[in-house]
Amino acid sequence: MAAYHGGSGEIGAILVALIAGALTLAAGQIAVAASRSPLIRTTIALLFAMPAAMAGYHAALGLAKLGVPAELWQRAFALLGAIGVGATAWVHLALSIPPDTGPGDDAGSGSPFPAASAARDG
Repeated sequence: MAAYHGGSGEIGAILVALIAGALTLAAGQIAVAASRSPLIRTTIALLFAMPAAMAGYHAALGLAKLGVPAELWQRAFALLGAIGVGATAWVHLALSIPPDTGPGDDAGSGSPFPAASAARDG
């Protein structure tokens, strides 16, 4: 909103929002990957999943109001949208966590890209 009200226009505000969102996601994934505590990882994942679930609820509610006349069913579809979007955000962060390596696993020489590791190893 600050970019839009600062005179950048609609396109400039969208670009600023996309950059800020990408940087926030990258910072969250780095924080999850760098922390070893399951409590901290869960807290960070919830910080991303809860707003996503709220956005999913309101997006699904808006779509349901277009085609579903009964308010109870609108809310039910909105709840399903919230669960779907929140779970997707949760899984996205959960899958970005690298597996724990034990002692002697040669953790320092691995590549984050499986194809590069496979090509190097063999």
